[in-house]
Amino acid sequence: MTKSVQHWIGGRAVEGTSGDWGPVTDPATGEVTTRVALASAADVDTAVAAAKAAYGTWGTSSLAQRTTVLFRFRALLDAHRDEIAALITAEHGKVHSDALGEVARGLEIVDLACGITTQLKGELSTQVSHRVDVAAIRQPLGVVAGITPFNFPAMVPMWMFPLAIACGNTFVLKPSEKDPSPSIRLAELLAEAGLPDGVFNVVQGAKPAVDRLLEHPDVAAVSFVGSTPIARYVHQKASEHGKRVQALGGAKNHMLVLPDADLDAAADAAVSAAYGSAGERCMAISAVVAVGAIGDELVEKIRERAEKIKIGPGTDPDSEMGPLITAAHRDKVASYVTGAAADGCEVVLDGTGLTVDGHENGHWIGLSLLDKVPTTAKAYQDEIFGPVLCVLRADTYDDGVALINASPFGNGTAVFTRDGGAARRFQLEVEAGMVGVNVPIPVPVGYHSFGGWKDSLFGDHHIYGNDGVHFYTRGKVVTTRWPDPAEAPSGVDLGFPRNH
Repeated sequence: MTKSVQHWIGGRAVEGTSGDWGPVTDPATGEVTTRVALASAADVDTAVAAAKAAYGTWGTSSLAQRTTVLFRFRALLDAHRDEIAALITAEHGKVHSDALGEVARGLEIVDLACGITTQLKGELSTQVSHRVDVAAIRQPLGVVAGITPFNFPAMVPMWMFPLAIACGNTFVLKPSEKDPSPSIRLAELLAEAGLPDGVFNVVQGAKPAVDRLLEHPDVAAVSFVGSTPIARYVHQKASEHGKRVQALGGAKNHMLVLPDADLDAAADAAVSAAYGSAGERCMAISAVVAVGAIGDELVEKIRERAEKIKIGPGTDPDSEMGPLITAAHRDKVASYVTGAAADGCEVVLDGTGLTVDGHENGHWIGLSLLDKVPTTAKAYQDEIFGPVLCVLRADTYDDGVALINASPFGNGTAVFTRDGGAARRFQLEVEAGMVGVNVPIPVPVGYHSFGGWKDSLFGDHHIYGNDGVHFYTRGKVVTTRWPDPAEAPSGVDLGFPRNH
C-alpha cells in the first residue's frame, strides 16, 4: 500500500478512532494501492459536532461571503480538474475523458451555487391589509449530510454540498469507501478557497457510518444516491429520526426506437449510453425497445459499433471503456450474461471472457448485447450496472410505452423518432422523471433538477436545481404591521383576524 486516505473533520485530515482500514483497489490492475480509514460512530459524532459548531457563524454569514468562497473554489476546481480526474480513474477505473466529463458536470452545480444570491431571493407583498406587509424568506436547516456512490466520486458530492453550503448549511459527506480520494481533494480545495473549518467534513466508512448519520439528532437532512434497496432503507431510517430526506435509487432506463427513427443515430446513442463508463451509471440506457419491424436492423447496427469499442486502462488515451469497480461486481455482471440464454434471451455479444494484455488481474468485462429479451429475464428485471444492453421488441408505440411504464423504475427514458407528435405524446405519457427526445441520457443541466419517479426516488425533492435549493432551506413567512402614531389604538378584538 502506498497511500492512506483519512477523514476530513474541522478543516484537517484526521485518522479517526476506530483503527479500522479498508482496501482501495486499482480496477485496471486488481492491486490494492491505498487504504482508507473506516469511521466509527464516534468519528461521525466528531464530524457532526464540528459541523454544528461551524453552523453558528456560517449559517448567519452574508451571501457575499459565501459566494466569494464558492467563486474561489470554482477557480481551483477548474485549475485542478485533470488532477481530480486522474484520482477518479485510479480508483474507479473510468477512462480519463469520462472522468473529466464528471468533473465538468460537477462544476455546473458549483456555477449554480455561485449564483445563490438570486436563488435565495424572498418574496414581499405590501399592504395585504391596512399597514400590514408579508414577506416569505428561506433559511438554512443546519447540519446536513450526503451519502454518495462509487460511480461518480466527484460529481455526485458536487450535486449536494455546493448548494447546501451556499444556502448556509454545514455539510458532512460520507463517500464510497471504494474510491475515497476525490472527496478529500475536494475538501482541500474548499479549505484553500477560504471555507471556514467545519463547514465541510468528510467521514470515510461503510454502513456503521451511514447508520450513525441517519440517526444523529443534530443532522437535519440527508441526501443519498445509490441503489433502490439502500435508497429505501435510507429514506425509512432517516425519516424515522425526523430528518428531511432525498434518496435517489436505481434505474432501468429504456430507449424507445420508433420505426421512423434514424437508426444509425439511434445505434450510436444506444452504444454510447449503454456502455459509457462500463455501464456504471444510473442514467445508462440498459434496455432498448425496438418498435415494429426495425429490430433486426437496429440490433445489427448496435452490434457492429459495440465490437469496435476499445477496452483498456483508463490511463490509456486510446481506451474508450475501462474496467468495473471490483472483481465481485464484475462476476455479478457476468452472471446475467451467462444465464441469459436460459432465461430466453438471444445472446448476440458475450463479453464475459475478456482479458486485457498486461493487466490480466484487472476487473475486466467486455460489451454484451442481448436480443429478444423477455420481461421475465433477470437481465431485464434487475439493475445490472454494467456493460450489458437488453433489446426488447414491441409491435406498436402503445405497446412500447406500456412496457416501459410497467417497470418499477422511473429514472430516465428516451424516445428516438422524427415524428414530433409521437415525441410529444411520449414525454407526456411515459412514467419517468427525466425524458430525452433523440437524447439518450437526459441528465438535466445544473439549473434544472435531477430525479426519477417510482422506485428511483424516495422523498419529495429532486436533487440540485430549484429542488436542491428548496431541499436545503426551509420557508418562513413574516407578517409585519407598523401602526401610524397618529392613529388611535384599535382596541381589543376577539374576532377572527380579517384582511381589510
